[in-house]
Amino acid sequence: MDGQATTRASAGSPPCAELHVHLEGTLEPEAVLQMATRNGLPAPAASVQDLRDRYRFTDLQSFLDIYYDNMSVLRTEADFYDMATSYIQRASMANVRHAEMFFDPQAHIVRGVPVDAMMQGLSAALEDGRRTHGITTGLIMCFLRHLGAEAADDAYTALRPYRSHLLGVGLDSTELGYPPELFREVFSRAGADGLRLVAHAGEEDGPQAIRSALDDLKVERVDHGIRALDDPDLIRRLRDEQTPLTVCPLSNVALRVTDTMAQHPLPDLLRAGVAVTVNSDDPSYFGGYIDDNFAAVVEHCGLSPEDISELAANSFR
Repeated sequence: MDGQATTRASAGSPPCAELHVHLEGTLEPEAVLQMATRNGLPAPAASVQDLRDRYRFTDLQSFLDIYYDNMSVLRTEADFYDMATSYIQRASMANVRHAEMFFDPQAHIVRGVPVDAMMQGLSAALEDGRRTHGITTGLIMCFLRHLGAEAADDAYTALRPYRSHLLGVGLDSTELGYPPELFREVFSRAGADGLRLVAHAGEEDGPQAIRSALDDLKVERVDHGIRALDDPDLIRRLRDEQTPLTVCPLSNVALRVTDTMAQHPLPDLLRAGVAVTVNSDDPSYFGGYIDDNFAAVVEHCGLSPEDISELAANSFR
């Protein structure tokens, strides 16, 4: 686990659930270099600091390029176990009591990583994390938009034998050009199998993407969703139906979705009565874990202790 991340942990964070965190996005630079070495792969950077210095993003795609490159070090059951274990250890320091974690199986399958190695490593880490830290957990397999609907269906077929290990399915990667409705069939399959349905929408793309996720994919929760504020009717729907948004403040600033933390729309969503939550997204890339996100919104967004309690309560609801 990253020493820098350890020192950032805040004892003042409220007990909460984390609902939007990508396991591959928790790989700290130290772990990337260590896994490259033990798997006999070329080092992606000359040093930890060199790799960390590359984390300067202009938009979502500039992040995704290095994100997929770094995760290529994940090859073995031990790699997936170590990745998930490190996150759970760090989450326990941040007062996380329940975590629902995304992972991107397609990005690993395409590199020849056996599904058994991936799922056994992750499942063992979650079970050990429950025993060691008392954190309940769930895995959400995400479909990579940019690979298309047919590839998503193939990935679900490959992981379907492990569906008892999955809480749900999600949809991530670049939004633009890949609207939710393209993935209607695979979401319908997963829903028929009893899996929960969520999707990234309204980060890059506008309110229409959120509406499509709700109406075409039948999602129960929208990941990001901050562009809902562009559509008052959609805000009223989210409020009335209490559809949760898993908002990631530090991520939004790092990817230039919003210019500064002081301008972040989280307070507006909260005041509108939307069931908004705070999460870390890809914490090793965006400046911090869930406690760092809570600290940032307290410092820059003028949120009160009552607001923070409401955000934490929303995460459990």
